[in-house]
Amino acid sequence: MKSCLVLIDIQESFRQRPYFTERDVPAYLAAQNALIEGCQRAGVPIVRIFHVDAPAVASNPFALESGHVRPFEGLTEVQAAATFYKSRHSALVGTGLDVWLTQNGVGRLIVSGIRTEQCCETTTRHASDLGYEVDYVLDATLTFDMTQADGSPLTAGDTKARTATVLRDRFARICSVGQAIDRAATPS
Repeated sequence: MKSCLVLIDIQESFRQRPYFTERDVPAYLAAQNALIEGCQRAGVPIVRIFHVDAPAVASNPFALESGHVRPFEGLTEVQAAATFYKSRHSALVGTGLDVWLTQNGVGRLIVSGIRTEQCCETTTRHASDLGYEVDYVLDATLTFDMTQADGSPLTAGDTKARTATVLRDRFARICSVGQAIDRAATPS
């Protein structure tokens, strides 16, 4: 089965948000870059997704006008087979990605990017519902600490563990970087 690496929202916009921290970025970039480089060596097509939303003004880091809708600093250079812009959580809503995947005979998505529990997880669930196999590369996703409704902290690590738990064997195969590359390099 032909695979495609989907790079979701790996963009400088996040560095402009008040919750952003560099704490987990080095480990994330090491995994993300290893995944990109492995897929490039294996000849796996790579699709880049950027999140863009309103208002279309320079002060909104997710607006094209801001100049922040560009690849995350430190990310390995990518020659994307296609680039799509989305304004919803799922990369499959209103972007044309599903058409591109069908036209290119892709049956398995390798999901990575920012944020673990938002756009990466939502795209994974949507892709599964559309009939795609999904390899979710948890180490090649990034998220941030949050505060729960009762004021207690929810760490990025806890969010990642929860995401892996709810996706595993229902919507995706939770993979290491190496497992995802191996599966993509040996299509079934």
